[in-house]
Amino acid sequence: MRITFHGARGSTPCSSHGHGSYGGNTSCVAVEADDTPPILFDLGTGLLRYSDGVDGPFRGVMLLTHLHWDHVQGLPFFSPLLRPGAKVRILGPPQDEGPLREVLVSFVRPPFFPVTVDDLPGEIMVEEIDRESIEIGSAVVTAARIPHPGATNGYRVDHGGKSVVFIPDHQGLENGWVDPEVIELARDTDLLIHDSQFTHEEFIEKIDWGHCTADYALTVAAAAGVSRLALFHHDPDHDDEALEAIASGLSSRANELGIDVFLAAEGMSIDLADQPSPHHDSDPGR
Repeated sequence: MRITFHGARGSTPCSSHGHGSYGGNTSCVAVEADDTPPILFDLGTGLLRYSDGVDGPFRGVMLLTHLHWDHVQGLPFFSPLLRPGAKVRILGPPQDEGPLREVLVSFVRPPFFPVTVDDLPGEIMVEEIDRESIEIGSAVVTAARIPHPGATNGYRVDHGGKSVVFIPDHQGLENGWVDPEVIELARDTDLLIHDSQFTHEEFIEKIDWGHCTADYALTVAAAAGVSRLALFHHDPDHDDEALEAIASGLSSRANELGIDVFLAAEGMSIDLADQPSPHHDSDPGR
Protein backbone atom coordinates (compact mmCIF):
# COMPACT_ATOMS: atom_id res chain seq x y z
CA MET A 1 0.00 0.00 0.00
CA ARG A 2 1.47 3.31 -1.11
CA ILE A 3 0.52 6.66 0.44
CA THR A 4 1.19 9.92 -1.43
CA PHE A 5 0.57 13.43 -0.11
CA HIS A 6 -0.83 15.84 -2.71
CA GLY A 7 -2.01 18.54 -0.31
CA ALA A 8 -1.06 18.86 3.38
CA ARG A 9 -2.15 22.42 4.17
CA GLY A 10 -5.20 23.39 6.22
CA SER A 11 -7.80 26.19 6.13
CA THR A 12 -6.82 27.79 2.82
CA PRO A 13 -4.26 27.22 0.07
CA CYS A 14 -1.19 29.42 0.20
CA SER A 15 1.85 30.09 -1.94
CA SER A 16 5.20 31.73 -1.24
CA HIS A 17 8.88 30.89 -1.24
CA GLY A 18 8.52 30.27 2.47
CA HIS A 19 6.07 27.44 1.83
CA GLY A 20 8.22 25.65 -0.74
CA SER A 21 9.30 22.60 1.24
CA TYR A 22 5.88 21.40 2.44
CA GLY A 23 3.55 22.92 -0.14
CA GLY A 24 0.49 25.12 -0.05
CA ASN A 25 -2.33 22.93 -1.38
CA THR A 26 -5.08 21.81 0.95
CA SER A 27 -6.03 18.33 2.12
CA CYS A 28 -5.67 15.46 -0.38
CA VAL A 29 -3.86 12.14 0.09
CA ALA A 30 -3.83 9.19 -2.33
CA VAL A 31 -3.84 5.51 -1.35
CA GLU A 32 -2.77 2.94 -3.95
CA ALA A 33 -3.03 -0.80 -3.30
CA ASP A 34 -3.10 -3.98 -5.38
CA ASP A 35 -6.49 -5.10 -6.69
CA THR A 36 -8.06 -1.90 -5.37
CA PRO A 37 -9.27 1.23 -7.19
CA PRO A 38 -7.51 4.49 -6.30
CA ILE A 39 -8.65 5.83 -2.93
CA LEU A 40 -8.35 9.53 -2.13
CA PHE A 41 -8.61 11.10 1.30
CA ASP A 42 -10.32 14.50 0.87
CA LEU A 43 -10.88 16.77 -2.14
CA GLY A 44 -8.91 19.92 -1.31
CA THR A 45 -6.78 21.79 -3.84
CA GLY A 46 -4.23 18.98 -3.62
CA LEU A 47 -6.66 17.13 -5.88
CA LEU A 48 -5.36 19.27 -8.75
CA ARG A 49 -1.82 18.10 -8.02
CA TYR A 50 -3.01 14.48 -8.02
CA SER A 51 -4.67 15.01 -11.41
CA ASP A 52 -1.26 15.66 -12.99
CA GLY A 53 -0.50 11.93 -12.76
CA VAL A 54 -3.86 10.61 -13.98
CA ASP A 55 -4.06 9.43 -17.58
CA GLY A 56 -7.56 9.19 -18.96
CA PRO A 57 -10.77 9.32 -16.91
CA PHE A 58 -10.66 8.83 -13.14
CA ARG A 59 -12.38 5.73 -11.78
CA GLY A 60 -12.01 5.44 -8.04
CA VAL A 61 -13.21 6.33 -4.56
CA MET A 62 -12.99 9.59 -2.61
CA LEU A 63 -13.28 9.52 1.18
CA LEU A 64 -14.48 12.92 2.33
CA THR A 65 -13.88 13.74 5.99
CA HIS A 66 -16.21 16.76 6.10
CA LEU A 67 -17.49 19.62 3.99
CA HIS A 68 -15.35 22.58 5.02
CA TRP A 69 -14.01 24.44 1.99
CA ASP A 70 -10.39 23.34 2.34
CA HIS A 71 -11.52 19.71 2.02
CA VAL A 72 -13.84 20.01 -1.01
CA GLN A 73 -12.77 22.95 -3.16
CA GLY A 74 -10.72 20.87 -5.57
CA LEU A 75 -13.70 18.81 -6.78
CA PRO A 76 -15.00 21.00 -9.65
CA PHE A 77 -11.44 21.56 -10.93
CA PHE A 78 -10.50 17.86 -11.03
CA SER A 79 -9.88 17.44 -14.77
CA PRO A 80 -9.88 13.57 -14.83
CA LEU A 81 -13.50 13.76 -13.71
CA LEU A 82 -14.31 15.91 -16.75
CA ARG A 83 -13.34 13.12 -19.15
CA PRO A 84 -16.00 10.82 -20.62
CA GLY A 85 -16.03 7.49 -18.80
CA ALA A 86 -15.03 8.94 -15.45
CA LYS A 87 -16.77 7.37 -12.46
CA VAL A 88 -16.28 8.21 -8.81
CA ARG A 89 -17.83 7.20 -5.49
CA ILE A 90 -17.66 9.96 -2.89
CA LEU A 91 -18.22 8.69 0.64
CA GLY A 92 -18.72 11.04 3.57
CA PRO A 93 -20.55 11.58 6.87
CA PRO A 94 -24.32 12.15 7.08
CA GLN A 95 -25.26 15.82 7.32
CA ASP A 96 -27.81 17.51 9.57
CA GLU A 97 -28.66 19.90 6.73
CA GLY A 98 -29.88 17.17 4.38
CA PRO A 99 -28.67 14.26 2.23
CA LEU A 100 -24.91 14.33 1.73
CA ARG A 101 -25.13 14.69 -2.05
CA GLU A 102 -27.45 17.71 -1.85
CA VAL A 103 -25.27 19.45 0.71
CA LEU A 104 -22.01 18.65 -1.11
CA VAL A 105 -23.13 19.87 -4.52
CA SER A 106 -24.72 23.03 -3.13
CA PHE A 107 -21.44 24.93 -3.49
CA VAL A 108 -20.88 23.77 -7.09
CA ARG A 109 -23.61 25.78 -8.77
CA PRO A 110 -24.33 29.37 -9.82
CA PRO A 111 -23.70 31.96 -8.51
CA PHE A 112 -20.80 30.31 -6.63
CA PHE A 113 -19.57 28.34 -9.66
CA PRO A 114 -20.47 28.54 -13.38
CA VAL A 115 -21.88 25.00 -13.68
CA THR A 116 -23.42 22.34 -11.47
CA VAL A 117 -22.05 18.90 -10.58
CA ASP A 118 -24.65 17.36 -12.92
CA ASP A 119 -23.07 19.28 -15.81
CA LEU A 120 -19.75 17.47 -15.36
CA PRO A 121 -19.17 14.61 -17.87
CA GLY A 122 -18.14 12.04 -15.25
CA GLU A 123 -20.53 9.94 -13.17
CA ILE A 124 -20.51 11.02 -9.51
CA MET A 125 -22.11 8.81 -6.89
CA VAL A 126 -22.35 10.23 -3.37
CA GLU A 127 -22.95 7.89 -0.43
CA GLU A 128 -23.08 8.35 3.31
CA ILE A 129 -20.82 6.30 5.57
CA ASP A 130 -21.17 6.45 9.32
CA ARG A 131 -19.28 4.35 11.88
CA GLU A 132 -18.99 1.30 9.66
CA SER A 133 -16.54 -0.75 7.62
CA ILE A 134 -16.88 -1.48 3.91
CA GLU A 135 -14.81 -3.30 1.32
CA ILE A 136 -13.28 -1.39 -1.58
CA GLY A 137 -11.47 -3.80 -3.85
CA SER A 138 -9.07 -5.74 -1.63
CA ALA A 139 -9.05 -3.01 1.04
CA VAL A 140 -11.29 -2.50 4.05
CA VAL A 141 -12.29 1.09 4.82
CA THR A 142 -13.50 1.97 8.31
CA ALA A 143 -15.15 5.29 9.21
CA ALA A 144 -15.38 6.78 12.70
CA ARG A 145 -16.65 10.11 14.01
CA ILE A 146 -14.01 12.68 14.97
CA PRO A 147 -14.56 15.65 17.31
CA HIS A 148 -14.65 18.71 15.01
CA PRO A 149 -17.28 21.38 14.19
CA GLY A 150 -19.85 19.78 11.89
CA ALA A 151 -20.18 16.10 11.04
CA THR A 152 -16.64 14.78 10.53
CA ASN A 153 -15.27 11.33 9.74
CA GLY A 154 -11.83 9.90 10.20
CA TYR A 155 -10.87 6.93 8.03
CA ARG A 156 -8.77 3.81 8.28
CA VAL A 157 -7.72 1.74 5.26
CA ASP A 158 -6.48 -1.82 5.86
CA HIS A 159 -4.87 -3.81 3.07
CA GLY A 160 -2.52 -6.77 3.05
CA GLY A 161 -1.79 -6.58 6.75
CA LYS A 162 -0.92 -2.85 6.61
CA SER A 163 -3.03 0.16 7.57
CA VAL A 164 -3.19 3.94 7.36
CA VAL A 165 -5.45 6.26 9.39
CA PHE A 166 -6.45 9.75 8.27
CA ILE A 167 -7.57 12.33 10.86
CA PRO A 168 -6.87 15.75 9.32
CA ASP A 169 -9.11 17.82 11.62
CA HIS A 170 -9.41 17.02 15.31
CA GLN A 171 -10.57 19.21 18.18
CA GLY A 172 -7.91 18.88 20.87
CA LEU A 173 -8.43 19.31 24.61
CA GLU A 174 -6.16 21.06 27.08
CA ASN A 175 -6.24 18.13 29.49
CA GLY A 176 -4.99 15.72 26.82
CA TRP A 177 -8.10 13.49 26.89
CA VAL A 178 -8.63 11.60 23.61
CA ASP A 179 -12.01 10.29 22.45
CA PRO A 180 -12.03 6.45 22.70
CA GLU A 181 -13.52 6.24 19.20
CA VAL A 182 -10.47 8.04 17.84
CA ILE A 183 -8.10 5.74 19.72
CA GLU A 184 -9.89 2.65 18.45
CA LEU A 185 -9.80 3.85 14.84
CA ALA A 186 -6.04 4.46 15.03
CA ARG A 187 -5.21 1.40 17.14
CA ASP A 188 -1.82 -0.09 16.07
CA THR A 189 -1.95 1.47 12.61
CA ASP A 190 1.25 1.59 10.56
CA LEU A 191 0.79 5.29 9.75
CA LEU A 192 -1.34 7.94 11.42
CA ILE A 193 -1.88 11.14 9.42
CA HIS A 194 -3.09 13.68 11.96
CA ASP A 195 -4.05 17.32 12.43
CA SER A 196 -1.25 19.44 13.93
CA GLN A 197 -2.34 22.93 12.93
CA PHE A 198 -1.64 25.02 16.01
CA THR A 199 1.23 25.85 18.30
CA HIS A 200 0.35 25.77 22.00
CA GLU A 201 -0.03 29.57 22.06
CA GLU A 202 -2.30 29.54 19.00
CA PHE A 203 -4.41 26.76 20.44
CA ILE A 204 -5.10 28.76 23.61
CA GLU A 205 -6.38 31.63 21.45
CA LYS A 206 -8.39 29.34 19.14
CA ILE A 207 -9.32 26.58 21.55
CA ASP A 208 -12.72 25.91 19.99
CA TRP A 209 -11.72 26.13 16.31
CA GLY A 210 -11.69 22.36 15.89
CA HIS A 211 -7.96 21.72 15.63
CA CYS A 212 -5.07 20.69 17.84
CA THR A 213 -1.35 20.95 18.40
CA ALA A 214 1.39 18.63 17.21
CA ASP A 215 1.89 17.64 20.84
CA TYR A 216 -1.74 16.51 21.02
CA ALA A 217 -1.28 14.53 17.78
CA LEU A 218 1.61 12.75 19.49
CA THR A 219 -0.65 12.06 22.47
CA VAL A 220 -3.19 10.43 20.15
CA ALA A 221 -0.46 8.34 18.52
CA ALA A 222 0.85 7.16 21.88
CA ALA A 223 -2.63 6.31 23.18
CA ALA A 224 -3.36 4.24 20.06
CA GLY A 225 -0.02 2.43 19.99
CA VAL A 226 1.04 4.04 16.72
CA SER A 227 4.69 3.90 15.69
CA ARG A 228 4.64 6.43 12.84
CA LEU A 229 2.97 9.86 12.83
CA ALA A 230 2.66 12.31 9.93
CA LEU A 231 1.95 15.88 11.05
CA PHE A 232 -0.72 17.27 8.70
CA HIS A 233 -3.13 20.17 8.05
CA HIS A 234 -0.36 22.76 8.37
CA ASP A 235 -1.51 26.27 9.20
CA PRO A 236 -1.21 28.63 6.18
CA ASP A 237 0.61 31.12 8.40
CA HIS A 238 3.33 28.58 9.22
CA ASP A 239 6.20 28.72 6.75
CA ASP A 240 8.80 25.97 6.36
CA GLU A 241 10.90 27.28 9.22
CA ALA A 242 7.94 27.42 11.58
CA LEU A 243 6.84 23.88 10.69
CA GLU A 244 10.33 22.51 11.23
CA ALA A 245 10.47 24.21 14.61
CA ILE A 246 7.18 22.53 15.58
CA ALA A 247 8.48 19.10 14.56
CA SER A 248 11.81 19.70 16.31
CA GLY A 249 9.98 20.58 19.50
CA LEU A 250 8.45 17.09 19.54
CA SER A 251 11.68 15.16 18.98
CA SER A 252 12.59 14.50 22.60
CA ARG A 253 9.13 13.26 23.62
CA ALA A 254 8.72 11.31 20.38
CA ASN A 255 12.04 9.52 20.96
CA GLU A 256 10.99 8.61 24.50
CA LEU A 257 7.74 7.16 23.15
CA GLY A 258 9.44 5.37 20.27
CA ILE A 259 7.30 7.15 17.66
CA ASP A 260 8.69 8.29 14.30
CA VAL A 261 7.27 11.79 13.70
CA PHE A 262 7.63 13.73 10.44
CA LEU A 263 6.03 16.61 8.56
CA ALA A 264 3.75 15.66 5.66
CA ALA A 265 4.81 17.37 2.45
CA GLU A 266 3.39 17.57 -1.06
CA GLY A 267 5.04 14.96 -3.26
CA MET A 268 6.04 12.73 -0.35
CA SER A 269 5.30 9.02 -0.81
CA ILE A 270 5.44 6.19 1.68
CA ASP A 271 5.29 2.50 0.79
CA LEU A 272 3.92 0.68 3.82
CA ALA A 273 5.09 -2.67 2.45
CA ASP A 274 8.65 -1.99 3.53
CA GLN A 275 8.27 1.20 5.60
CA PRO A 276 11.11 3.19 4.03
CA SER A 277 12.09 6.62 5.23
CA PRO A 278 9.71 9.24 3.77
CA HIS A 279 10.97 10.73 0.52
CA HIS A 280 9.83 13.41 -1.88
CA ASP A 281 8.86 12.35 -5.40
CA SER A 282 9.02 15.89 -6.68
CA ASP A 283 9.40 19.52 -5.72
CA PRO A 284 6.37 20.43 -3.55
CA GLY A 285 6.35 23.99 -4.82
CA ARG A 286 3.48 24.73 -7.22
